[in-house]
Amino acid sequence: MTTPVCTLASNPTPYPSFSAYVRTRGTALMRTARSLTANPCDAEDLLQTALTKTYVAWDRIEDHRALDGYVRRALVNTRTSQWRKRKVDEFACDELPETDEPPAADPAEAQALRDAMWRAVTRLPDRQRAMVVLRYYEDLSEAQTAELLGVSIGTVKSAVSRALVKLRDDPELTPVR
Repeated sequence: MTTPVCTLASNPTPYPSFSAYVRTRGTALMRTARSLTANPCDAEDLLQTALTKTYVAWDRIEDHRALDGYVRRALVNTRTSQWRKRKVDEFACDELPETDEPPAADPAEAQALRDAMWRAVTRLPDRQRAMVVLRYYEDLSEAQTAELLGVSIGTVKSAVSRALVKLRDDPELTPVR
């Protein structure tokens, strides 16, 4: 996942604090944008639009400690505007097209699996749980996780490996056949 970079025209930004904000918070903001769209490319476009709106309003934002909330609101408002403006093409036909695809999975089953997975993660020992959360929920690299927790990369690798074995063996996550 790349950190978004704001390039407005060919001039460097007159707001170094804006550039620093984008560098430090870009990945987290991209996760938020990604949760609002179904397509990673659309998420990048959405984030760039929201960052452009933030850049234009940079002087008017009084409390820079609340920037994440401002950008998130810009993301949601922009996505809502895009959704409202989208053009829907409808074509009348005599017969409904049949699909050979199996029916889509029940969203309730997917949510139940996510809930069961989270319960299984919370049953892991504290250290393993922290490493699994940082690696897979926060999408940090092994090196970043090791640095954050003050351990070696090998420790992260072995602890995450043991945690994944425990998760695979968790009876609540065993598929029903």
